[in-house]
Amino acid sequence: MKKLLAAIVGLVLSVPVGAAAHPHVFIDATIEVIFDATGRAEALRIGWTYDSLFSMTYVAEMGLDPDFDGVLTAEEEASLAGFDMDWHEDFAGDTYALLGEVPVGLSAPLEPTAAYRDGSLVSTHLRRLSAPVAPLGADLVVQVYDPSFYTSYLIAQTPVLTGGEGCRVQVYEPDRAAADARLEAAMQELAGSADAETEFPAIGAAYAEEARIACGP
Repeated sequence: MKKLLAAIVGLVLSVPVGAAAHPHVFIDATIEVIFDATGRAEALRIGWTYDSLFSMTYVAEMGLDPDFDGVLTAEEEASLAGFDMDWHEDFAGDTYALLGEVPVGLSAPLEPTAAYRDGSLVSTHLRRLSAPVAPLGADLVVQVYDPSFYTSYLIAQTPVLTGGEGCRVQVYEPDRAAADARLEAAMQELAGSADAETEFPAIGAAYAEEARIACGP
């Protein structure tokens, strides 16, 4: 997916690399937490709605929607399925799960879907937890962020809990002022560097939004 994003964004950026600022792609994310019959969280369904500039550029580059009416044929839309799921084996999918502070492994993406709606590409995929977890003594935390901050993620809606009777969810935003200060400091350090993109520090976690799921009393 990183190669896909870089290739498409490269078509629309014209500023010198040394002056480039992050992020380049903007995604509204949705989260569905799926529970098993025993009340343990077993999977996440993640949705991504891409910004209109990225979406328009990708659709045009792929030769879709040649009449620019914003509507794809059934065949064109079918060809989109999995367009952003060709992940390198070490790519975490910009989704991270923790039980309290302990990382929880996630599977490769499953059941991909994609569509083109109102000028935006929309995709979904399923990530199974390495083992079902019960958010009783500690919250299940789901974070969405790109470590490199090439892509900016926002949790666009209150996450959905499918199953998990008695569970609740709350979304937390980062300290954006502190994150912006770190970004500004990083940009100043890289000012004038010809390798600004490749050397850009991994500050994406500072901008991470997260959903915290708790069950029980």
